[in-house]
Amino acid sequence: MSRRYCLTLDLKDDPSLIAQYKRHHEHIWPEIASSLRESGVRDAEIYLLGTRLFMILEVDDQFSFEAKMKADLANEKVRQWEALMWKFQKPLPQAKPGEKWLLMERIFKL
Repeated sequence: MSRRYCLTLDLKDDPSLIAQYKRHHEHIWPEIASSLRESGVRDAEIYLLGTRLFMILEVDDQFSFEAKMKADLANEKVRQWEALMWKFQKPLPQAKPGEKWLLMERIFKL
């Protein structure tokens, strides 16, 4: 059984930075893909409109955001990737200090 989470985040409003961000995601570091799979992420997609990012995660029953955060903090490559990505990203107005991707509330399902 899998679960789906949808998250959102903004990019800085700079076409050059947005283009760089997109290029980074065309060839993510292998360690990043491995860390996602090891945490229980079965599929991940990111969509972009203007500066708004929308991420869909399909996860297995073992996945938890808490365990993923703990594993990420212990993984040097993930910390490096996140620091690099923060060059392009900016928190949403409703984010608490240190928060990046925010969970979205599903309000409709067909």
